Amino acid sequence: MQIVGGAIVAVISAMALGVVLLLVISDSAEGGEGGGELTAGSLKVGEGGVPAEYAGLIQKAADDCEAGLPAGVLAAQLKQESGFRADPGKSSAGALGIAQFMPATWKTAGVDGNNDGRKDPLDPEDAIPAQGQMMCKLLTSAKKHPDYDGSPIELALAGYNAGWHRVEQYRGVPPESFAKGETYNYVKIIMSNVASLTGPDGNLTTGWTKPVNGPLGTPYHQRGGAWSSGLHTGIDFTVPTGTTVKAAGAGTVKTAGKGGAYGNQVVIRHTDGTYSQYAHLSKISVSTGQHLKAGQKIGLSGATGNVSGPHLHFEIRTGPEYGSDIDPVAYLRKHGVKL
Repeated sequence: MQIVGGAIVAVISAMALGVVLLLVISDSAEGGEGGGELTAGSLKVGEGGVPAEYAGLIQKAADDCEAGLPAGVLAAQLKQESGFRADPGKSSAGALGIAQFMPATWKTAGVDGNNDGRKDPLDPEDAIPAQGQMMCKLLTSAKKHPDYDGSPIELALAGYNAGWHRVEQYRGVPPESFAKGETYNYVKIIMSNVASLTGPDGNLTTGWTKPVNGPLGTPYHQRGGAWSSGLHTGIDFTVPTGTTVKAAGAGTVKTAGKGGAYGNQVVIRHTDGTYSQYAHLSKISVSTGQHLKAGQKIGLSGATGNVSGPHLHFEIRTGPEYGSDIDPVAYLRKHGVKL
């Protein structure tokens, strides 16, 4: 598909679904013929990315999920399931359509996405919204199990492939020994393809970093009366006011502003469905909806909110709100960050 023709289709999809598409043209260093790249929200659209006719559907399906479902994950799923073909033929197991729904699953999960009176797994306008809704439900369930082996997105993908009961059975992504590694490799392949389907405005980097240069202070889950839950829900970095605070990983700003006892805070949604929180800031340098790279400056540390002195309070959560915290040290170390 050529970029010029793709742009026409993409604009039509945008008008129908209310998704803004941006055409970015860049010239080569030698001054030759320029290349074009379409992006829809956080999607890379066009050659090597998402077909333009499906970009709006995928982005809307992701945006409709309040659990924090990245559009790039849905796109990577469709690439793996069907190569973005509306009708790739019935699979050996009997799955149908671009999202490869089994007939029995479609009976309960199918939707009439385009309101034409039919629920058709071979129609991407039905199948992609159904895929998004199913993944959203699985992601919501996954976030209730921070003790399971795998990130919430990985657990949801495993549930989509093998059924949620298998995730519960193995308390995480099924191992390579299950089904000859089909589910294990399915999750691995999709997660590795997300970055290649993500556009410049949702740029993802594989690197993770410490949110601030400074020593650790109060540890995770230390008990004490200073916290309403009786436990410290994150970790503290003991740094003076004005120290640069960085995004620990790439993602999208969910919240940037006042956060009650947390003072000035930033909450970032990451590609794997988790959220990081940065609290007690003296200055915020980002805004809600902004896409960030790992290590990008988000503000300055401080002593706003309920504190006894300047520091950075840092959390990793399975949801954007208080009470969904998981061990941030273990999470960062899993992503290669030395503390």
